[in-house]
Order: sequence, then C-alpha cells, then structure tokens
Amino acid sequence: MKHAVETVLSGEYRSTFRGRGMEFDQVVKYEFGDDVRDIDWNVTARLGEPYRKKFVEEREVTVLILFEDSPSLQFGSVGRTKREALLELAGLIALLGAANRDRVGLVHVAPDGHRLVQPVRGRGQIMNMAAGLLGRPAPALGAGNEAPIPWELVARAAPRHSILLWLGDFPPRPAPDGWAVIRRRYQPMCFRVDDPWDRELPDSAPFGAYDPLAGRVVVLDPRNAAERARHAAWRQERDEALRTLQPDPLSRLVVSTQDDLLDAVVRYFRARMAAA
Repeated sequence: MKHAVETVLSGEYRSTFRGRGMEFDQVVKYEFGDDVRDIDWNVTARLGEPYRKKFVEEREVTVLILFEDSPSLQFGSVGRTKREALLELAGLIALLGAANRDRVGLVHVAPDGHRLVQPVRGRGQIMNMAAGLLGRPAPALGAGNEAPIPWELVARAAPRHSILLWLGDFPPRPAPDGWAVIRRRYQPMCFRVDDPWDRELPDSAPFGAYDPLAGRVVVLDPRNAAERARHAAWRQERDEALRTLQPDPLSRLVVSTQDDLLDAVVRYFRARMAAA
C-alpha cells in the first residue's frame, strides 16, 4: 500500500487534489511539445529564439475528511463490512495527503457525538490521526441510522477552497441545510461503499439477517415480488438522493465492498484527470 501511494497514486492524487492555482516561476527555452500558449513573445523577440513561461502549482492544499459513522455501515454480507471498507478509503486518502505534504484534518461524526482533529501536516501527525479513526469503536447497533452533522463546525474546520471528502452510507434523505454553504466554501467529494445486497438481493430462499439499525434479526424473502420491489425502490431513491446531493459524477465515488479499493481510487482519479 505504501509503495502504491508513493508511486502509482501520487501523480493522480496531485492532479485531482490541486492547489489554488499556478504561479509564474521562470522563463525557459521552448522545446518541441511545450504548450505554445506559454510562449513569452517579448523574450522570444528580444533573444531571437522561442522562450516560454514556466509555472509551478501552488500546493497549499488542505484535505478535510468527514467520516459519517453509523450502525448501517456495520452490515456486510461477504468478506468485510461497509465500515471496514470506508475506513480503508479514509486511511488511503490520509496516507496520500501525508506523502504529498498536504494538511489533512478529520471530522468524525457518530451517534454518540462528534470529534474534530484540526488539519495537520507531517506523516507522523497524519498517521496518528488516521490510527485514531481506525481505533474508534463502531456505533452501537440499533442506535439509529445517523447523527446530525455539525455543519457550522465543518465550515470552520479548514480554510476556504479546501478539499472536503465526505465518506458515509448516504441513506435516502434531503440535502442538509448547510450543504449550499459548504459547496461554496469547499471542493466537496462524496465517497460511498455499497454491500452487494445493497444493489441486489440474493436469489435464495427466505433467510434471517441481522439489521444493525433495528438491532435485531429480520427475515428476508428475496423470492417475494413485493419485497424485491421495495428493495429496488429503496435503491433507486438512495442513488437519486446522492446524485441530487452531488450532481457532478466526477465528484462522487460509489464502490462495492468486493472491489479492490486501490484500483477504484486510481480509476476515479484518472477519470477526473481525463476530464480536466
């Protein structure tokens, strides 16, 4: 993982999580393949051969991870739970931020309250922050689906134009009241992890499954047409709510617990690079 972060992913990360802009560095000789729009015509006319302006990116980047913890994330039909996969994504982004010398902060929201870690720079401090998130106990089962996100706190947690990476289950619900302010202040991206059963119920006889929201075992009958129709309607409502919240498809990522998360992040970054 560390090798992939520092080699394969580093360039994609820097192209996706960009600084505030570009600043002039110096004038250099124009070489075949350089962008002709960067040619400095005054210097070119004076010296009699083409020169271009060289720019460097301003890398004052702050990434704020908003981890919305909920009992529903503790569901997992195969391999790992949604929470385990989402924590892996959060840790991957934190490691990328550390490798690129960015500031990384954390807002952890759970039914029993929230916790803010101010944005910090440095591999050691960022890794301590990530370890603290990974070590946080999961919300109690049956504690309800979600806790209110302290949007006023989030809006003050990092400078303007920071990257806001919101990780959660994103159940069907209206956009939060503070979302319009957050979208103006930050560059928000939404990451969601789905279990295969979120997308389609298994084709099997009735079976019992633990409902982490209700805190009890429920019986599912996938062969019941009405039950499958309810599940399909819920899935559509959930997907539409996420699209409404974040209309830009390049600002949201939905993966499965069965996916290779490193590959999924690489594909996401490259899609954003191709569209830039």
